[in-house]
Amino acid sequence: MSLLSRLTRHAQVTLIGVAAGGVAATIAVVPSLADSDSLKIATVAAQQETAYGPEPEADSKLVTQADALSTMAAATLSPDTMINRARTWLTADNGAPVPYSMERTWKDGYRQDCSGYVSMALGLGAPGLNTVGLADPRNGVTTRLSSMSQLKMGDLLIDYSTTDGDFRHVVIFEKWADTSHSAYWAYEQRGTYGTTHRQLSYGIGSDNYDPFRPVKLGDGGGGGELPAPGVSWPILQSGSEGADVRSAQRLLTARGYTLEADGIFGPNTRSAVIQFQKSQSLAADGVIGPNTWSKLIKTLQYGSSGQAVMAAQTQLNVYGYGLAVDGEFGSKTKSAAVAFQQNHDVQVDGIIGPETWRALLGTR
Repeated sequence: MSLLSRLTRHAQVTLIGVAAGGVAATIAVVPSLADSDSLKIATVAAQQETAYGPEPEADSKLVTQADALSTMAAATLSPDTMINRARTWLTADNGAPVPYSMERTWKDGYRQDCSGYVSMALGLGAPGLNTVGLADPRNGVTTRLSSMSQLKMGDLLIDYSTTDGDFRHVVIFEKWADTSHSAYWAYEQRGTYGTTHRQLSYGIGSDNYDPFRPVKLGDGGGGGELPAPGVSWPILQSGSEGADVRSAQRLLTARGYTLEADGIFGPNTRSAVIQFQKSQSLAADGVIGPNTWSKLIKTLQYGSSGQAVMAAQTQLNVYGYGLAVDGEFGSKTKSAAVAFQQNHDVQVDGIIGPETWRALLGTR
C-alpha cells in the first residue's frame, strides 16, 4: 500500500507527492474538523513530530534475533522496574535525552529508535526488536489486548502494520492523564526530540495503534486500578505538561519560589527546580523525580492552607472530586482525601502525607 493510502487510512492528513523535474512538492490537506477537533489536531501534530521511519527489518544486524531475547525470557519484570528503565534515557546523554536514530546504538547497546528504546525498557537482548517483532506473537514478547480500557502501567501502544508503508511506532503506557481516559502519559523515543515523557492520544481515535501487554510483565498500578504499594512518582522535566506540573509549580511556590501555575514545565519552572534541588543537596538536573518529590511535598491535614493545599486539591480533582482549588483544607477536602485513600489502598486518615501524595501523583 502506498504512503498516500496509508495516511488516508489514518483519516487525518493526506499527502500528495508531486514530482516534476526532479523536485518533489508535498501538499498537506486536512479534512473538516467537525467532531473531536482538539483530539484530531493533537493526534496529527503528534504523528508529525514523531518522525516515524523505515526502521530496520527483522533480518538486519541492528535487530535482535528471536533466539537472543534473553533477559525478559528468564524473569518476570515489574511495571515499576520497566518504567524506571525507560526513565534512564530521559537524562542519559549528560543530563539530556538519548538522541533518536534508526542506525545507531546507545552506550547500553540498544538501537536509538522507538522499538530499540522499548526493547531496552523490557530488558530484551540488544540491539532490540523492531515494532513488528514486538507485536509478533511468535516471539512471545507481547499479547494483544482487546481494548484500550485494559491498559496498565508498562503496556505498549504499537502501530506495527507492514501492509501500508514503513511508518511504524511504539510507545510505553504509564498512566491515564484523566478519569475520562481521553489521554495518557507515555514514554517514547521520537525523531528530533529523542526520549520523551508526555501526554498522548495514540490508539484513542481512529488510527492504527493497538494495545499490547508484555507477557513477562508482573502486576502493578496504572490504568485507573488500585496502585501497587511501590507505585512510582512521575518524572517531570522540560516539556512536560498537565496537572502534575501544575501541582509541582504550586509546591515550589509553597517553598518560596515565584511561579505561575500554568501546567507547563518551561524555563522558569526548570530554574526553580534546580534552585530547590541545590538547596536540598540533591542532584541539580532540573528534573523532578522521586528524590525531588520526596523533598518537595508537604504533609497536609485539616486546617492546613496555602499553595501546597492547592496542589493537593488539584490532584484530587484529577480523580473527579470537584473541589474548589482555594488552598483551604476544610471538611470537603478532608472527605475527598479519605475517599481517595479508601479507593487507592492507602492508610485512611484524611492526612495527605508521603504515601498519599505518591498515590495522587503516581496513578490514574
